[in-house]
Amino acid sequence: MSRELPSVAEVKSEAKRLRAALAEQRQQISHAQALERIAKHHGFRDWNALCAKQINVWPRNLQIGGRVTGRYMSQPFRATVRKSEQIRPGRLRLVLALDEAVDVVRFDSFSNLRKQVRVEIGPAGHSKERTSDGVPHAEIDL
Repeated sequence: MSRELPSVAEVKSEAKRLRAALAEQRQQISHAQALERIAKHHGFRDWNALCAKQINVWPRNLQIGGRVTGRYMSQPFRATVRKSEQIRPGRLRLVLALDEAVDVVRFDSFSNLRKQVRVEIGPAGHSKERTSDGVPHAEIDL
């Protein structure tokens, strides 16, 4: 087993690359089968065992000083991570210093620009808080 576990996003990316490589060799496997193979490659019996260990593993760019991209209130951003703390298993609180201010208000007649935001994300990289149309407040590209 590897000493440093990859994040969920990294494992899913590995599985995607494995499927593409096998497809070039005319071998078709499902995404689930690719995930199982990647889990075994990292020394786990299956995907579920790997996920149980990964709940607290985050991509390196989510550490203090890391660079991230994503969307806040549906607006794209680039930012530097100013604070990163695990608040419970599978949840991370970040303070992001945005390169360009984003408007956190969706009304044409009013604006509230922010250069720094505090977000709480889960393993998929998005907040559980959502706008009235169901879009997460924050989505970090993992």
